[in-house]
Amino acid sequence: MGRWWVIGILVSVWWGVLSGSVTAQSGGGTTLYLPLIGKGLALPPEDEAAQRLQVPPGFAIRIFAEGLPTRPRFMAFGPDGWLYISLMNSGQIARLPDRNGDGRADATEIVASGLYLPHGLEWHAGWLYVAEGDRIERLRDGDGDGRLETREQVTDNIPPPVGHASRTLHFGPDEKLYVSVGSSCNVCEEEDPRRAAILRFNPDGTIPDDNPFATDPDSRRHPLWAWGLRNSVDFLWTPDGVLWADHNGSDGLGDDLPPEEIVIPVQRGAWHGWPYCYTPDVGAVSGPEVRDERLALPSGLDCAQAVAARFTAPAHSAPLGTTLGEGALFPPAYRQSLYVAYHGSWNTTSANIRDCKVERILLDAAGQPIAAEPFVTGFRAPGKPCGDAATYGRPADVIFGPEGAMYVSDDKGMRVYRVIPVP
Repeated sequence: MGRWWVIGILVSVWWGVLSGSVTAQSGGGTTLYLPLIGKGLALPPEDEAAQRLQVPPGFAIRIFAEGLPTRPRFMAFGPDGWLYISLMNSGQIARLPDRNGDGRADATEIVASGLYLPHGLEWHAGWLYVAEGDRIERLRDGDGDGRLETREQVTDNIPPPVGHASRTLHFGPDEKLYVSVGSSCNVCEEEDPRRAAILRFNPDGTIPDDNPFATDPDSRRHPLWAWGLRNSVDFLWTPDGVLWADHNGSDGLGDDLPPEEIVIPVQRGAWHGWPYCYTPDVGAVSGPEVRDERLALPSGLDCAQAVAARFTAPAHSAPLGTTLGEGALFPPAYRQSLYVAYHGSWNTTSANIRDCKVERILLDAAGQPIAAEPFVTGFRAPGKPCGDAATYGRPADVIFGPEGAMYVSDDKGMRVYRVIPVP
């Protein structure tokens, strides 16, 4: 009888741990919250984000870091296992370590300062590469004090931040450095070919010999890899090596046009439509681009020549950071997905507000986008656009950590959230 009573208590306690409901009180009345362990990941007690934001059944969201200074944007995990994040408006890089493994950052540690609009981050060969407004730098800790005080300029072959100021970088499977640069305008013919484009460099900033325009008489075209991408704030490579970029469409055609291009299969040396053409349909698409009549189409150019998007979203959704679910500690059905941080609309009519959220793009067995559904919602006030002062937060980037959890940066609420699967 006593043995079964003990077993019953143990089962009850274990189930309580799994459900996050167990508390233990000492004689003085102090409550000890036992952390919920979801697939090996610690989950802190419910907080403001858990009460405010919605995730699908089987997942939980908590604040990982808060009170971050000035516009936290893109993130990368370092070789030390800690999360690094760009603080764009303050010109800083912060480290957010979780040394005790409780699912929350211990502190906001400023590891680099004096940068010019830092945005995209990626670690490569022991260096943290940083995409700034008009240059690429790389940083490392040369003396072991925890700060990234050793700085080298990789290249300044980047147009200055006019119009779209964010710059994003990633290293490709070919070990080359790719950099996205947004347009200087809403709709215009750019004078500088490096704008509205993705550029490609060697890790030291020199021009690869196999760049499509490496010997062009106009030296500004030497780093050009692909163009006609108005504002591809993020991009990635699929497991089979295809470069996918997102694309923020232009304003001025109302609430519904042009759609945001979420998956563009970027082609070497190719034009991708802007500013003369756009992909017209919402969702999975296979047709050609259509004309944007605000600019005359140059002689010899046709919308059929533009590389069209494979998947789009409603206009003004503002896709920013994007990542694949492969390698995450999510259930298998959620790994075959693309996750995108939608910054949401600020200038649509009240009838067509675009939500600020993390969207899940479902991929078929061949890895192609087929449908979309919300994954993290609840950021904006009812009936208010995401640019409204009452907005709780606006997702900017989404990545997965080495332990398999999802991290979402929020440049309105000045937070980073962590999403994990739970029993």
